[in-house]
Amino acid sequence: MKRILLLTITLFSGLVNSSFAKEAAGYHVHLKITGKDTMVYMAHYYGKPLPNIYKRDSARFDKNGNADFRSNDTDFVGGIYIMLMGDRKTYFEFLINKGDDFSVTADLAKLPDGVKFKNSPENERFQQYVDFLKGYGEKQQGFQKQMADAKSAADSIAIRKKASEAAKELTNYRNDYIKNHEGTLLSNIFKALDVPHVPDGPHFLEDGVTKDSAFAYNYYKSHFWDGFNFHDDRLIHAPIYDAKLDEYFNKLVLPWPDSVEKEADVILRNAQGSKDVFKYSLWWLTRFVENSKIMGMDEAFVYLVENYYMKGEAFWLSPDELNKYLDRAQKIAPNVIGNLAPEIKLPNVISKKEESMQAGKANYTLLIFYSPSCGHCQKEIPEIDSLYRSYLKDKGVKVFTVATEGEEKAITDFITKNKLEDWTNTWDHERSGDWKGKYDVYSTPTIYLLDDRKIIRGKRLDHTNLGSLVDMLEKKNKKSTKSKS
Repeated sequence: MKRILLLTITLFSGLVNSSFAKEAAGYHVHLKITGKDTMVYMAHYYGKPLPNIYKRDSARFDKNGNADFRSNDTDFVGGIYIMLMGDRKTYFEFLINKGDDFSVTADLAKLPDGVKFKNSPENERFQQYVDFLKGYGEKQQGFQKQMADAKSAADSIAIRKKASEAAKELTNYRNDYIKNHEGTLLSNIFKALDVPHVPDGPHFLEDGVTKDSAFAYNYYKSHFWDGFNFHDDRLIHAPIYDAKLDEYFNKLVLPWPDSVEKEADVILRNAQGSKDVFKYSLWWLTRFVENSKIMGMDEAFVYLVENYYMKGEAFWLSPDELNKYLDRAQKIAPNVIGNLAPEIKLPNVISKKEESMQAGKANYTLLIFYSPSCGHCQKEIPEIDSLYRSYLKDKGVKVFTVATEGEEKAITDFITKNKLEDWTNTWDHERSGDWKGKYDVYSTPTIYLLDDRKIIRGKRLDHTNLGSLVDMLEKKNKKSTKSKS
């Protein structure tokens, strides 16, 4: 039976280096198929599962169904690879290590079943595992059908018990393999797939009386990476690492910049000395914090750039690619949450008098960059004004706006139409200010919240979260005041 999947084959990738060095090492794989086909592709994973695979090599079948893959690449490390047939739908997986030289025979009509290996004991064992998984999957599907047909709660409990016992078979299979074939690729894959098993409770705090309600979380988190070998680059060429990073940082690490920075350091320190694992780790972590929707996570982006990219750790980047990271961090650094807000001095739209953002006295300053012609601004500014009048003003919030573009009349009309005269409204009519770079204003509206000392407490805000942020800061201030008294 064929497995039909739409596979994304990336021929070239900034993350994957496919250049071949003409030195001894690499691999030789001879493939013999029964059935007619013209081309076959040798592809590999890179951290993620299907459909994300990357082409390593290709070969054309001769008239007898033979194809050979050879490489002298000294950087080749191996992993879980894929033989993808000419239709780019039919395939089978196999294991390969640096220096391997083996043969494979397969019947095109039966793939992915019936694959046979010669001179590769590990692939023979891998095929045995694949066969075991097939039977295991069928058994689990049977339990699911039984659950759907269960007539009572007692029936459901009995079926769950059977399914749980069957699941232990998979764990035992992997554990036995690890014990008998320590250090092999498949053994390290099984270790990497393992998840912590929290000891049965109850568990108590140090006093021996109070139950430790966080024990399961703390145990699971602290043992999450126990089985993962950060120095085995072969594991990057398997569909494992990306999912583990995703679970760890999205479900186990607290979503605060300092927590993410601390955990990122641990991961990168563990991966130090490897090539592919370190490279993937730094790339993934940088992308994670850069794309995060959590306010303030750009601090972690700046942290990674300053502590890794600027210190030459991103060895795979060209000078131009590296400069893009450095430029981005340089723009973000001045307006990271917790920093003093950079000064803005611009003329008032109405009075023409120069206004200093830093000189204004207020419990909080709402700093808004907008354009009168921006459609989003036309919707968002009235919403903010409504919140200001109904709630924020009573909390001691004052508003300082900067019109990022537009003629004077368009700006004054916008202020008049939306009745914003209670705000301090400025504009940079000479286009001479450096506020754009200081506050990383690449779109409008861009909104910051500053405290009474003009420290940045929130950024990239809107009317839906402004009130809750002020409430949180108020509670924090009251708690701090009480602790001091």
